[in-house]
Amino acid sequence: MKILDRYILTSFLRTFFPLFIIIMFILLLQTIWLFISELAGKDLDFSVIIKFLTFATPRLIPMVLPLTILLTSIMIFGNFAENYEFAAMKSSGISLQRAMRTLSIFIFFVGIGAFLFSNTVIPSSEKRFINLRKNIVKVKPAMVITPNQFNDLGDINIKVSEKYGDNDQFLKDVIIHKKAARPGNFTVIKAVEGELKGSVNSDLITLVLNDGNYYDEIQQRSPKRRNKLPFAKTHFEKYILNIDLSSLGNVDMDAQQYSKGYNMLNVNGLRHEIDTLSMQVNDEIRGTGEEVNRRIGYEGLNRNMKIDTVQVSKNESKDTLDLMSIFSTTQKIQIYKSAITNTDGVTRKINTLEKNTTTKRRFLNKYEMSLHDKYALGISCILLFFVGAPLGAIIRKGGLGLPIVIGVVLFLTYHFIGIFAKNSAEEGGIPPFIGSWLSTFIIFPLSIFLTRRATTDQGIFSFDNFIQPVRDFFAKRASKSKK
Repeated sequence: MKILDRYILTSFLRTFFPLFIIIMFILLLQTIWLFISELAGKDLDFSVIIKFLTFATPRLIPMVLPLTILLTSIMIFGNFAENYEFAAMKSSGISLQRAMRTLSIFIFFVGIGAFLFSNTVIPSSEKRFINLRKNIVKVKPAMVITPNQFNDLGDINIKVSEKYGDNDQFLKDVIIHKKAARPGNFTVIKAVEGELKGSVNSDLITLVLNDGNYYDEIQQRSPKRRNKLPFAKTHFEKYILNIDLSSLGNVDMDAQQYSKGYNMLNVNGLRHEIDTLSMQVNDEIRGTGEEVNRRIGYEGLNRNMKIDTVQVSKNESKDTLDLMSIFSTTQKIQIYKSAITNTDGVTRKINTLEKNTTTKRRFLNKYEMSLHDKYALGISCILLFFVGAPLGAIIRKGGLGLPIVIGVVLFLTYHFIGIFAKNSAEEGGIPPFIGSWLSTFIIFPLSIFLTRRATTDQGIFSFDNFIQPVRDFFAKRASKSKK
């Protein structure tokens, strides 16, 4: 490695690592603020908090690493241009491309490392992070309950208006919907007050309810009795409900039930889940289509009817068949009722299919975007370097002032475009591939444009191209007025 290459690489790394640590620290503070309700006032050990922050750190790399590369590139090349080091390089016959060659190779390997990191470390840390949060929920079950909304807690859905106490163990205005094998909310419990009691070494917590009512809707086999909506009601002064939290707080960090999220899988796992979800959606659509055709009798539509025996209506042309003229009034009524019933059943079936497929497609879009994000991270690191380095050489300003402002504005634009694209792709507005790569596609021509302008010693915009025609216009008007 030549002295110049060593000097450029050393200058870049001296700025890169401190800036990386500062940005990581800022975003880590933001993460603490987001999860402050799960950490504050829970009497957690310091080691648990350290684990929490350690597992939360890798998930920040997709934002910290591209931003650090962009800011460092602008600052370093801005310093070179401001201190006339580029002028000395060019006078020695060293172009901008030659000066960027060593850093380009370094950033290329950083991009490969970013992909490997996002494919191995981030999924593992996400799995441990989520399992650790579930473990904290088991130790402090009151933290999972958010006031004024229904919360899934074990085999119940619970809603409270207020939590209070040292550990938020006391509840006020409790409403509980118990889950059952049959779909629907058939058992409802309401109480004025409640208290959560639990043990660290147990997967069960005890919910003690005071002064409430127990409602249970009775399901009758007879449709006539079912229409009367029978139910049982019981008043209680004290009711004890044991809740199993083993499904929420499995201490085993490698449990499979907490390793199927789209952010906890590597490339191979994501591809497998995408294939599985795609097959489920296609099979469900195909099965619903077959069931609808069977219910409306599409296959046997003309099987039991002889066209030659059907009468022709006198008021219509000879090519028009009056199918209803061969049935009596009673048969017509039965036909109409059967048609209404079948139509209603088919409509409900299609509506259910639409809801199920919408939910599954939303998950499918998340899995596909997570797969593309792993590749887009490394590419974005490389492209942002080719945006920041030429931009620093053009603005000819280093340090922590203007380069930081320009870099942050560029990155926020890049980041928000990616967020809006992913939100649209999640809802099915655009393909998941576009949602993950749109911001990268936008900065790609920008990197080419800035690199080309910097290598030819041109600014971002040539103002003479806009000002000179205006000057020529007024000069011609002035010469005409003099004549």
